[in-house]
Amino acid sequence: MSLECDRINGINLSQGVCDTEIHKVVREGAHKAIEDGINTYTRYDGLQELRRAITAKQKRFCGIEYDPENEVIVSAGSTGALYCACLSLLNPGDEVIVFEPFYGYHISTLVVAGAVPVYVRTMPPDWSFQMHDLERVKTDRTRAIIINTPSNPSGKIFTMEELKNVASFASRHDLFIFTDEIYEHFVYDGAKHISPATLPDMKERTIVISGLSKTFNITGWRVGYCLCDKKWARTIGYFNDLVYVCSPAPLQMGVADGLSQLDDEYYMRIAGNYLIKRDKLCDALKDSGFHPYIPQGAYYVLADISKLPGANSREKAMTLLESTGVACVPGEAFYHDKAGEHLARFCFAKEDDVLEEACGRLQKLHL
Repeated sequence: MSLECDRINGINLSQGVCDTEIHKVVREGAHKAIEDGINTYTRYDGLQELRRAITAKQKRFCGIEYDPENEVIVSAGSTGALYCACLSLLNPGDEVIVFEPFYGYHISTLVVAGAVPVYVRTMPPDWSFQMHDLERVKTDRTRAIIINTPSNPSGKIFTMEELKNVASFASRHDLFIFTDEIYEHFVYDGAKHISPATLPDMKERTIVISGLSKTFNITGWRVGYCLCDKKWARTIGYFNDLVYVCSPAPLQMGVADGLSQLDDEYYMRIAGNYLIKRDKLCDALKDSGFHPYIPQGAYYVLADISKLPGANSREKAMTLLESTGVACVPGEAFYHDKAGEHLARFCFAKEDDVLEEACGRLQKLHL
């Protein structure tokens, strides 16, 4: 959809690329690192300054301690961190439970690692799920569960009750929990992000995947990380070294400076600013005749676009692009079957003037 959008010079609300400004502290930290000669390979698990900053951040926001020398792996984005974790902890043929709608890269990563995704459906409007569905898909080959909270594409934030149920399920069946938490600071309406690793007896089996691409608006820098018990970390680090060698050294320093120097107000401002963007887009979608499912977190909106002409979600998304110049992602990208054919995902991580123009175009539809 990004390619199709570029073809007509449209407004891209499809790909989750932040085009908002990078904070001065982060930019200048990377520039200083280059000038100071921090331009060579790092240790296999990243620069010490960044590993320490990550563990300090995790304690500050989640209240859980990790050892920066033995329980952190800095990788090439959160996607790289998940890939290395899967290569380390999963064998070909292992099954991994995935909640859908899902983030497509999670599925691709599992498949490339030789694992087999199996699906548990979450249902709108709150994207809840049934525990009996977890039990239904569990087999002797099940090895892990992936949780994305806050979620791409639905914006779901897993509640404490849901996480306790999943944790109990994982403990009973001796499963890993891979948890993608990259949108942890994008939370709205009083919702609270909870890392599954903070639940009793869950740190050992939880592999936290995150990064700073979204928080610092640096999707192209490729600085992500994995937090886990030291018994898993070294092997994950070996795969990280084999596949990626390291995340870019000076960019790691920029991220470390951001984590170390930016105060809580910065993170609160993220949530406040994006709440305004969310409401603006959701209002425009409603005015257009669509039905948006209001997200609790992240920076995407899934909306029912069934009123648009087209036999499937791709045709409907193309109709929208051709008629308004606004690009979205067809809902079929987030399901393993036909369940997403009436849905589309819209991204609101855009500069205010860009989002304003997109909303104006959508509001002219009046379906």
